[in-house]
Amino acid sequence: MNNLLAIAAAGAIGAVLRYLVASGVYEIFGRGFPYGTLIVNLIGSFLVGYLFVWFLDRSVASEAWRLAVLVGLLGSFTTFSSFSLETFNLVMTGYYGRAVANIIFSVSLCLLGTWIGISLARHV
Repeated sequence: MNNLLAIAAAGAIGAVLRYLVASGVYEIFGRGFPYGTLIVNLIGSFLVGYLFVWFLDRSVASEAWRLAVLVGLLGSFTTFSSFSLETFNLVMTGYYGRAVANIIFSVSLCLLGTWIGISLARHV
């Protein structure tokens, strides 16, 4: 039960952070392209890669703490459901090029972010 409560509490924080970061990005760049979701997913991918290694190799954190951060906080922060919905909406409104660009940028850059996070964590 402690694990579920930790995940739920951190998930609430991650969801609020996701909203705040994405909203801030949209204020700066506008809504013509899903920049907010892209930036959130880049940040989250880097952090999940880095913290995964850190928790595995360098931390004595409890299982509840690890689950809270990786599953709760970052899981709710980096929802790819928004990515899917926004890409689908771009296709449905005829912005095929933007939809393809969103798929390419989101998938490739988030994989790169995860790899950089893992690499950095292993060399720090």
